[in-house]
Amino acid sequence: MKNITKSSFLILPISFIFIISCTNMPTPTAQIVGAYTSELKYKDYSCEDLAKEVNNLARRESQLVIAQEQRIKTSKTQAFWLSLFQEIGYGQGDGVEASELAVVRGEKNAVRDAMSNKECN
Repeated sequence: MKNITKSSFLILPISFIFIISCTNMPTPTAQIVGAYTSELKYKDYSCEDLAKEVNNLARRESQLVIAQEQRIKTSKTQAFWLSLFQEIGYGQGDGVEASELAVVRGEKNAVRDAMSNKECN
């Protein structure tokens, strides 16, 4: 009986590690960096146009952050429930939100660089 008890204590942590390793969780928004975008794309923009563009990109970034956070929340819930019934956890992984967020953050950086080069206020 003692051997069964000792092996049971080993199986539980090993099963937990297996469950955790099988999850495919989305990337946290803070870890999504901007994809490279050349500031030359914005070279013909006026300072006013650049300011409008950076505001539009900031709004889109906020929407994408909310969407990615929802995806993370849904994946955590899904991974929890599936791990209870199937002994494996699943997440949704990254979707279009994460890649679009990287693009938007890259474009926002490029617009800011263009604003800096034009010495916009």
